[in-house]
Amino acid sequence: MKLFAGILILSFLSSGCTKDNNMPDAVNPVNPFLTTNPTGNFTYLALGDSYTIGESVKQSESFPYQLQTALKANNRNVENPKIIAVTGWTTDELQGAITQAKVTEKFDIVTLLIGVNNQYRGYSLSTYKKEFSELLQTAIGFSGGRKARVFVVSIPDWGVTPFAKNYSKSAQTIAAEIDAFNAAAEQITTAAGVSFTNITPDSKMAANDVSLIASDGLHPSGKMYNQWVNALTPKILDVIK
Repeated sequence: MKLFAGILILSFLSSGCTKDNNMPDAVNPVNPFLTTNPTGNFTYLALGDSYTIGESVKQSESFPYQLQTALKANNRNVENPKIIAVTGWTTDELQGAITQAKVTEKFDIVTLLIGVNNQYRGYSLSTYKKEFSELLQTAIGFSGGRKARVFVVSIPDWGVTPFAKNYSKSAQTIAAEIDAFNAAAEQITTAAGVSFTNITPDSKMAANDVSLIASDGLHPSGKMYNQWVNALTPKILDVIK
């Protein structure tokens, strides 16, 4: 079974609404570099890896799409998320994909969840800190500099999954390493004035609740992603009116 590694193909899940290429975006009078959607819809960019694309669950069960549904239920008309994420990506691979994608538009909501593959491959924490910090600044740039519109999500503890039972490291070691990566991400995120949502404690509940794990025995199920959405939704509702 493949874990987090895979063929690194850039995946874009475009919004449900298509845009006339000949129709220019409206310009925000406060920030001329920040475009606004003339339809009044909110735009959403999700950056990450397998946890963002929703490996082994239906697209509708992934956390970006469940988040869109939850926000719509609260009268926030959010377009289908645009996703830059592939199973197996580390921080440097996400950086490379963003550069290759050459995305120039700005988004009303940006989520960032990255780092599990750095931990899995044994990459150094110092490298993660540097590259995560750079990715966070990139995410802020995608929001048009609006830090309140950026939401970082912690790395779940995959050491509690059935798959991890056959891994060379113990569940305790995996948890300790994940905690170290999350502590670094939280420190960098809060220092930058950006929201950090810690879903890791909830992810550990999968040790005693198999319904929180997808059919591959490793990735979160739609039920677990729903818990993440419940944690994120109130924060986002506070900033998109």
